[in-house]
Amino acid sequence: MSANKAGRNDVMPVLGSEEIARRVVEHLQQSLGVESEESGPAEYWEALSLVVREMALQRIRATRKREREGKARRIYYLSLEFLIGRLLGNNLHNLGIFKQTEQAMASLGMPLIDILEYEPDPSLGNGGLGRLAACFLDSMTTLDMPAMGYGINYRFGLFRQSFAGGKQVETPDGWREESFPWGIERAKRKQHVKLYGTVREHAGKAVWQDTQEILGMPWDVPVTGYGTETVNTLRLWESRAAHGFDLNSFDAGRYEDSRSQEISAENISQVLYPNDNHPAGKELRLIQQYFFVTCSLADLIHRYKRENSESLERIADKVAIQLNDTHPAIAVAEFMRILMDEEGFAFNRALEITREVFTYTNHTLLPEALEKWPQSLITRVLPRHMQIIHMVNYHFLHSEVEAVWPGDDTMKRRLSIIEEPDRPGDDQMVRMAFLSVVGSRKVNGVAALHSRLVQEKLFPEFHQMWPDKIVNVTNGVTPRRWLDYCNPALAALIDETIEGDWRKDLYKLDALKTHADDLAFQKRFAAIKHDNKKQLAAVIKELCDVDVSPAAIFDVQIKRLHEYKRQQMNLLHIMALYRRLLDNPDLDVPGRVFIFGAKAAPGYKVAKTIIHAINRVADRVNNDRRIKDKLKVAFLPNYRVSLAEKIIPAADVSEQISTAGFEASGTGNMKFALNGALTLGTLDGANVEIAEEVGDDNIFIFGLTVEQVSELRHRGYNPRDVYNCCEELRSVVDWLDCGDLSPEEPHAFRPLVEALLDKGDYFLTLADYQAYSDAHDRIVETWKKPELWWRKAIINSASMGKFSSDRSIQDYSKTIWNMA
Repeated sequence: MSANKAGRNDVMPVLGSEEIARRVVEHLQQSLGVESEESGPAEYWEALSLVVREMALQRIRATRKREREGKARRIYYLSLEFLIGRLLGNNLHNLGIFKQTEQAMASLGMPLIDILEYEPDPSLGNGGLGRLAACFLDSMTTLDMPAMGYGINYRFGLFRQSFAGGKQVETPDGWREESFPWGIERAKRKQHVKLYGTVREHAGKAVWQDTQEILGMPWDVPVTGYGTETVNTLRLWESRAAHGFDLNSFDAGRYEDSRSQEISAENISQVLYPNDNHPAGKELRLIQQYFFVTCSLADLIHRYKRENSESLERIADKVAIQLNDTHPAIAVAEFMRILMDEEGFAFNRALEITREVFTYTNHTLLPEALEKWPQSLITRVLPRHMQIIHMVNYHFLHSEVEAVWPGDDTMKRRLSIIEEPDRPGDDQMVRMAFLSVVGSRKVNGVAALHSRLVQEKLFPEFHQMWPDKIVNVTNGVTPRRWLDYCNPALAALIDETIEGDWRKDLYKLDALKTHADDLAFQKRFAAIKHDNKKQLAAVIKELCDVDVSPAAIFDVQIKRLHEYKRQQMNLLHIMALYRRLLDNPDLDVPGRVFIFGAKAAPGYKVAKTIIHAINRVADRVNNDRRIKDKLKVAFLPNYRVSLAEKIIPAADVSEQISTAGFEASGTGNMKFALNGALTLGTLDGANVEIAEEVGDDNIFIFGLTVEQVSELRHRGYNPRDVYNCCEELRSVVDWLDCGDLSPEEPHAFRPLVEALLDKGDYFLTLADYQAYSDAHDRIVETWKKPELWWRKAIINSASMGKFSSDRSIQDYSKTIWNMA
């Protein structure tokens, strides 16, 4: 599996604190031009990062040398998102120099914690998709696998979130405007990208001509692994104008024209997920996806030829390309174009090679996330690729589908990569998920339930055609960042309690189960949680100006804002709890703090309405002395990895409450359980497998199952029936709609109420509400029995061995990439 195993722990010397301090001062003076006495956290962060980068680059050179000598097969992971989080602290941990660096910074009079807190989060992703990609790079490196990530070096990423009057406000996230010392520009590896133009036949070959050209400039970010000399690379592409500044236009006084091409090219890598509610946004998204795909393929092919052979006939022996969701799907057509137009392969052999190289991970069953592009748009932007997609589709339908279902035109229409329009005159749509399936050797879902639904609901005909193609690889998280780094006190307790390095074999945590009934161990486990809650309480005070008690239950829902994730159900329950306390302020219940973190897509009106409603309810609840601080609500702005690292170790309850059948996997659920939170969840995504691992007694499961959801829809579901039958639910929905919470804008929450009552409650919030409320009652009863609660919490941490991203990558290696 590995070409790097020879390169472990005994190669590079570990720096001592004095040498680290010396190198930091050297970089302050020689790289930044400042003295240590005049430097603050910003200067020390950059200087220390450069010191660590030097160590990583030394290991990268050694890693690449071993891989070249070993003729290694490489994994190339293509993803539009890499939510890598802050890098300095994680790299210090992985390289084994965290304590030495603490001592070095103390000797220089600059606490390491102040330096770490200064670092901005790289805005290179949005949610679980990008965080998973980051965990996978960490695991591939830790497992000494030859691997490389490819993505985009966004200037602004998604957006920086703040609140005004409770509403989400989006501003550009200029995360690298001051500096990004981890990124290294590789100008010699730049790529030329062609767009638009026409295709003509010449000497029996297709020629793509009259194109516009832009440049892709690569930036390399070192990816360290834990306890290994291996350091891999994340290569991020930044768009540039091919011809740059127009001096003639500038000299003629046309100052805007002189930079127009440059500005247009730079737009491609400015933001993650440009708004596609208009044609220009759709076009930019397509160009963005093609831009990073074509740069990445040209780069990896260049590397393959340099190290192996000029011919791509056997490229699959040395190259595996993983498509992380449908965003990079155009890579299938681009690879076919390279093989046919540049390398001279016939169509049939080009398709065979493509299928040997590519594999595809499906991350969603949501229709809007299964990208489709208008045929006319692809034809205009990528005319040769549209021709190739037609060729692939024709071969697939008339050779492969025809062989399984002879003469069945209905089946051909259902399986066609090119979808016929519902209405005459509308554009045909190219189904990128179908292109990914047809062009890949393997397709995987990301949790056992999700993979079954991919086989049975999403791609049933493909599964019937190719029964062995669609498989499961359950997601995982890196325990290095999501326990060792973010919860050092708990990590230290585990080190003291069990044998073996659980950081590299998370199944070793199973040994904690023998301590679950030990009252002394429970007390220490609970004390660590309490200390983490005190730290989070300080963050909540700083960000929300809300005082919360660490003695309260910290109930947390942090994830992308979407109706299927059902933050609105959490909101309705909070409103119900508040009304109960108003009716009886002396109610004998523990204090509760409900904590949210989420961004809503700028064009997603209902999601933004939910954020507004939560914040308005929070304002009311947090300032009402009548309820005696028994209920608090905090919506932390600008949710990101570094904030999650503070929230997750402090959580008592993990809200994983998606409508059954909608969450592919989830990874937040794993991080929370690993850190001793109890899950409140539906039988959806990886919750099902978490329940299997921890046991039904150690998780709070509620709500409709996938089968019950399907049955309810088949019977006919009217949310007003539930609304009319449940007095408490009806009262809070009416309160939401009456204007009391937003008197200056009485109908502010109408979009949410309409979604719940008038538009069918598609995500079954009201249908699951009572079961959700009852599950919360079970949580309160368990909390009142501390020995039982902490036993369950310890069992959760101890049962997370399966959910290491190391295990996920080992599964990919055996099942998907054939690396074993």
